[in-house]
Amino acid sequence: MPRENGRFLAAAAPCVLTVFVFVPAPSPVVVVVRPTAPALASALAPALASASASAPVPAPVPTPSLTPEDLHPAVWRAHQVARVGDSVLPSHFAELDAALPGGGWPARALTELLLPHPGVGELRLLAPVLAAVQQAGRSLMWFDPPAAPCAWALGALGLDTQQLVVVHGSSPGVGPASKLQRQTGERRWGRGLAGAADMLWALEQALKSGHVGAVLAWLPPRLPAETLRRLQLAAQGHDGPAFVLRDVAARSQASAAPLRLLLAAAGADALSVNLFKRRGPPLAQPLLLALPPVLSPSALARSLRPGRRQSVVPPGEVPRQVSYSNSVGQAEELTARAALNLHRA
Repeated sequence: MPRENGRFLAAAAPCVLTVFVFVPAPSPVVVVVRPTAPALASALAPALASASASAPVPAPVPTPSLTPEDLHPAVWRAHQVARVGDSVLPSHFAELDAALPGGGWPARALTELLLPHPGVGELRLLAPVLAAVQQAGRSLMWFDPPAAPCAWALGALGLDTQQLVVVHGSSPGVGPASKLQRQTGERRWGRGLAGAADMLWALEQALKSGHVGAVLAWLPPRLPAETLRRLQLAAQGHDGPAFVLRDVAARSQASAAPLRLLLAAAGADALSVNLFKRRGPPLAQPLLLALPPVLSPSALARSLRPGRRQSVVPPGEVPRQVSYSNSVGQAEELTARAALNLHRA
């Protein structure tokens, strides 16, 4: 084969198929083929195969396998509890933390607590996380509580009233409920929607401000779904827990809150918690939590006296309003007096 300028040049006669093989000094073989003669192409097949075998083959790039929940933090499987991440605060109740997505109360989200009446133990349930927020140097804001908070009782729960701001609407009737109002339920859940407009506006602005550690709001019983959506959007920018408390009748209503709990009294110092909405499957059975005791030993003994009826909510049922005529109601009334300073007229 003739050599020209350091390269090999091969020409097939009678020039039906022309093959040029250029071999520069350490470069790989480059073959240009114009197939017009099948016989000559088959004769050169071994040379072409050896040249392609000597060329390096790039290694395949491994493709990481992604699961649906890896695509976005808000995506989760229906049979699994969602992974919220670091934006959670422990509730300091082991059974509840194990059932909550992320292992605690969520920040940047609205948490809705449904109660048959105020004073079932909701403040004792939230006191540990509220105290942790205050210990971090952040303040609390309560919106339209059903009664004036008792500083002594809050101090016994570990809360600092110097870091607590209570906000009421501008409508009349603000303050502890009278006996007639408690009997009719008029002040059980604050004022009507028209009178709560100022309070709802202040609540939304507090969530958007970023200067509040934790928020508690007692909402009116009849609230449009649009209002809850606005509060949920505002809570997404709030770096802390946001709790709204509503009447148990709102369970059948649509809510934008990603976490909804149904609370009911299960004894003098026990609370039934039903997580019927969370980012994951609902709980099959309600949780029974032991609350910090607030009753004296003698009062607790009277509430647990044989023959007294204890009210425990069956799984899946809506708890009825506990009457103050039974022992559980009396114990919870004392709890409400201690935590919210409810006094009979």
